[in-house]
Amino acid sequence: MKAAATTPSKGPGPPPLDPSWVDEVLLRGAGAEQCLFFDAPVSRDELRRLVAARQAELSAAGLGRGGSVALCLAPSLALVTNLLAAWRLGAQASLLDHRLTAFETEQALARLDPQVVVSAAQPVGAGPARGFYDLREVVTTRAGRPARTPHAVVQLSSGSTGPSKIIGRTAADLVAEIDRYAQIDGVPRAGERIVSMASMVHVLGLVGGLLHSLHAGVRLAVPQRTSAEGILATVAAGPEPTTLLGVPFHIELLTWVSRPPHLPQLTGMTTGGELVRAQVHDAFVDHYGIRLGSMYGMTEVGVIATDLFGKNRPELTPAPGITLREQDGELLIAREQSPYLGTTDPSRWSDGWLHTRDGGTVDPDSGLVRVLGRRDSQVSIGGLKVDLTEVEHTLAALPEVAAAVVVFGTSIEAYVVPRETGADAQVEARLTEQLTERLAAYKRPRLLHLVDQLPRTATGKLVRDRTVLRDAGQRPNQLPEQEPANRKGSHRDVH
Repeated sequence: MKAAATTPSKGPGPPPLDPSWVDEVLLRGAGAEQCLFFDAPVSRDELRRLVAARQAELSAAGLGRGGSVALCLAPSLALVTNLLAAWRLGAQASLLDHRLTAFETEQALARLDPQVVVSAAQPVGAGPARGFYDLREVVTTRAGRPARTPHAVVQLSSGSTGPSKIIGRTAADLVAEIDRYAQIDGVPRAGERIVSMASMVHVLGLVGGLLHSLHAGVRLAVPQRTSAEGILATVAAGPEPTTLLGVPFHIELLTWVSRPPHLPQLTGMTTGGELVRAQVHDAFVDHYGIRLGSMYGMTEVGVIATDLFGKNRPELTPAPGITLREQDGELLIAREQSPYLGTTDPSRWSDGWLHTRDGGTVDPDSGLVRVLGRRDSQVSIGGLKVDLTEVEHTLAALPEVAAAVVVFGTSIEAYVVPRETGADAQVEARLTEQLTERLAAYKRPRLLHLVDQLPRTATGKLVRDRTVLRDAGQRPNQLPEQEPANRKGSHRDVH
């Protein structure tokens, strides 16, 4: 399967995007077949009709082949239809997460400078975590610029450790990733179902959920509520063999269910994002009796390596067509072109290799990959190397800890959500005692902050920006459904 070739453009600028791949790869199929499930099932014929209607609206707003549009929409049928309509017009679509603040959204629009913006007519508002929304969209024309690159989609990185990067992927690149999914053992096939908690504006939910499902004939269902009960109710609503798609946060959420219902159709779960701690993995598998697979990927590339049956845990098998190598302890991926819009940073891409900034190893005999976490998690304490990921996993594994993040400023600091409320001094003393047994003195956090909640990125990754963490410790936020509330911010020196 290949994306159709682009037609050469006249004058300066990139060639316009050939829209034929949308019909050939995503929208084909039997008309009566149900392909999407939000608050009601959507058939192939209905989806094609809705996409055509949105295509007419966007075209009337001046969007055409080689144009640019930003979609500022929450997960919804509106997001799906506007995205496919934009691609069908041959336009470049930028995806902005609806959870960005108005200030962040305006900053992103200033950087992207699209010609058209599609947003919700009414703010979705705060409240219990939702998987999707029923939206009416508004199309706004701006004095922006047409697409300056041939990319079909533009995304912002999660920014868990710093400012977001602007990343572009061509139609051919998206189709190549869809091909990779088709060749990976354990990925849902035609007649099966995916219940996805992964946001469609980010790569796991976009390609691993939406685009793969449309291409492969997999039924994609999105829970109305992303509470544990809401997710399991969505699983129970259909008889097809079902795979959950989410991030480690969702694993922990589901593991908190004391007595999960009998769900014979639930066959497994695939998780992307952060590394899953061994204790969390084992607790989930014991709780539900299904496979828990791991997927390593990046916004820049999509799926890179997988272990969907847990056979090689913690190692992964490179996805078909992916070439990796290890250089000075860092994983590098072969990519002909830089995925970044704007000036290319040679520390991120150079000479045909994308620098993942993830530590890892590649076994020379088996080719299996082991991801060791962010390279920027390694710090020097008194001349001794400390891996903050190791410290964080050790802390998070303590029985009194619900979640933890470890960062480094002038010293190692830990932000901790305790499982139970209690006197700060008593909780801190017990945690300190347990860490003393498990970590050498130079590895132990010097500052310990007890907080109600740890901030997460739009993709569910824990934020490791010290400024954001300090703000979270000072200002309690509303917690997602089913996540136990714990502490407000406090801290003490730990010696």
